[in-house]
Amino acid sequence: MSKMARRRARELALQGVYQWLLSGNSMTAVQKHLETDTESLDKLDRELFVSLLRGTLENADDLRTSFAPLLSRPVAELSPIEHAILLLGAHELRHNLETPYRVVINEAIELAKSYGGTDGHRFVNGVLDKLAAKLRPEEVEAARAAKG
Repeated sequence: MSKMARRRARELALQGVYQWLLSGNSMTAVQKHLETDTESLDKLDRELFVSLLRGTLENADDLRTSFAPLLSRPVAELSPIEHAILLLGAHELRHNLETPYRVVINEAIELAKSYGGTDGHRFVNGVLDKLAAKLRPEEVEAARAAKG
């Protein structure tokens, strides 16, 4: 799958998580709604989309617990888009170990730049960077050592 197909999967998963946060609809209803737009489905890594959406929604409470201590404000004060991006990023850091942590963070930053507020990408970067150090200490250390 191409890089663009994976990016598109993350974008659609983000839309789904955002919708779920705002509507309270079931995971199945959100997925069905997103899958009615067949044009966007042609251009994405469907397996990644489903795994991100379902994994994030099924584990939302645990994911929130993992990043809440790293926030400078309560989860309830996050914008829905920042909240959705952090949930997705936390899920990917925890469960998609084949994706390098820098890629996960960079993709989250791109989503925040496209859909979030002015400095949302900096906030997302800071939180996910700390979370990566917590969830993937060996990988983060190795990357920092290679840089340094």
